[in-house]
Amino acid sequence: MPDSLLKKLSGPALAGLLLSGAPLLFSSALTYYTIANESRVAGFDALQWAALTVFCGITSTFALTPPTFLALVFGYFLGWGALLPVFALNMGAILLVNRLVHWIDRDRFVHFIEQNPKARNVLDGIRREERKVIFFTKLSPVLPFALTNLVFALSGARLRNILLGGFLGMVPRTVLAVWAGRQAREIRTLLENPNAGSGMQLAIGGLLIASVAGLYFVIRRAIPR
Repeated sequence: MPDSLLKKLSGPALAGLLLSGAPLLFSSALTYYTIANESRVAGFDALQWAALTVFCGITSTFALTPPTFLALVFGYFLGWGALLPVFALNMGAILLVNRLVHWIDRDRFVHFIEQNPKARNVLDGIRREERKVIFFTKLSPVLPFALTNLVFALSGARLRNILLGGFLGMVPRTVLAVWAGRQAREIRTLLENPNAGSGMQLAIGGLLIASVAGLYFVIRRAIPR
């Protein structure tokens, strides 16, 4: 691989690796803290939950806390009242990542990709369907939240499509996670086996199938042959 190509791709590649692995480490530490301090967290007042929401929004921005994990924890302690703060921190993280990437990258990465005519044609085709691509990507329960935020920001996708597609795509998985947290009887069981119930497994499988099928048909139609 030429040195120039290596230099251009090393930054995004390293960021992608970090955004994929960091959530596992941080969520493990947060799981330990939550289990060890369940009664303390349960006694948080509204101001403390607001501060925690802001903190988790920042950690989600930098790939430290997966949104599904946070929805489980918030749902366990707040029930359906967790939906508003969870959606707020998710949308805040998406917005912050987008602004940071544009401030740092200044569209250099997308301009580099567009130098290749074939890659430019593919990117243009996806852009015509970018809201649908974003929706089905965010619908998936397995694609890393922060990594997809980074990819959409680097690709030059319009912010309103990222926010709207991201919000709509995350509604089913977030509601499902909050519901699972609300139904759990013990925080330890919830965090160590979040997908233990057969109903939860079926729902996750359904979201995954819908995401893969939707992305396949949308991208297949968008990319010129």
